[in-house]
Amino acid sequence: MDERDRYEQGLARRRAVLGGAHVDRSLARRSELTAEFQDLITRYAWGEIWTRPGLDPRTRRCVTLAMMLALGHWDELALHLRAACAGGNEGALTREEVREVLLQAAVYCGVPAANHGFRVAEEVLEELERKGEGS
Repeated sequence: MDERDRYEQGLARRRAVLGGAHVDRSLARRSELTAEFQDLITRYAWGEIWTRPGLDPRTRRCVTLAMMLALGHWDELALHLRAACAGGNEGALTREEVREVLLQAAVYCGVPAANHGFRVAEEVLEELERKGEGS
């Protein structure tokens, strides 16, 4: 597969996982500074990793949530929670599944990180419910 095909495949997966509206906003905000980064993450993260057959999209979502929590990447945790729980996105998770991921993370990543993760999750899930977008 050439780089253009990888980009197109990655863009399709990125839209399926994060939702088209989010991807459109990200691409619309590209600048001279960020254009190459957007191309890189679309080809590499989405076109190379998220398209691999070894894990289904739901498992990839769970792993990603746990890693964002473990590393304290709260904005990315919120982004991936929003996408993971929005109805209609590929491999959407339920509130109960999110709770299980965060409880698992509490044991292996630490209670303080999970405590903050639960706070982020509550905010995101309440936002989705207000908008009628929760799964």
